[in-house]
Amino acid sequence: MLQATGIQKKFGALHILKGVDLQVNKGEIVAIVGASGAGKSSLLNILGTLDKPDSGQIYIAGTDVSHLGNKQLSHFRNQHIGFIFQFHHLLVEFNALENVCIPAFIAGTPKATAEKKAKELLDILGLSARMDHKPAQLSGGEQQRVAIARALINDPALIFADEPSGNLDSANARDLHELFVRLRNDFNQTFVTVTHNEDLANLSDRKVTMKDGLIVE
Repeated sequence: MLQATGIQKKFGALHILKGVDLQVNKGEIVAIVGASGAGKSSLLNILGTLDKPDSGQIYIAGTDVSHLGNKQLSHFRNQHIGFIFQFHHLLVEFNALENVCIPAFIAGTPKATAEKKAKELLDILGLSARMDHKPAQLSGGEQQRVAIARALINDPALIFADEPSGNLDSANARDLHELFVRLRNDFNQTFVTVTHNEDLANLSDRKVTMKDGLIVE
C-alpha cells in the first residue's frame, strides 16, 4: 500500500529526515513512535503528500506520488488519502453530517450520495443521533469520531493519523484506538499513525521507532 525509499528532508541547516525507508502493507496498522524531534510528524506529512521530500520516492497504492504536480497531487490526496489529526479541525458553522460530506463534495460526489455514505459512517461510529449537531455541541471524543468519518468518506486507500488521541482523555483515547482496529478488521483499512500513546502503539500490528531522523527499529 505504501513504499517509501530514501526520504530526506532539510529545514535550513537542520537535517530532519536522513534517508528513511518504510513499507506498509494493505490492512496493516503501523505506529511510528520515538522521542519528540525524531522526525515522526515530518515523515508523516511527507508520506501523506502534505509536504515534499528533498529526495526519495513514495508509492501509494502503486502510484508514484513523488512526481505528481500540485493539481494532480491534490486530486490524488482527495481520492486516496484520509487524514486524522490531534485536533479535529471541524468547520464550526457546519453540523457533523455536513463536515463529513465536505471531502466528498470536493470530489464531485452528488449531494444525495455523499449524505447517504456520511450517514452510514456516522451510524457505524455511534453518532447517528448527533449528525445534526455542530462541533461545539459535541464532546471531544464525538468530534474526533466525526473527523474519522470525514477521513473515510471517499474510501481512501490509506489513512494517516498524527497523534489522533493526543487531545482526548484516557477513556476516549482507548475507544478511539479500539475503533482503528475495528475499522481495519471490518473494512481492511490501512493506518499509519504517529503517536506517543503506548496503548495505541501496542494495539498496532507493528511499531516503527524513529531516532534522529532515521528508523532505528
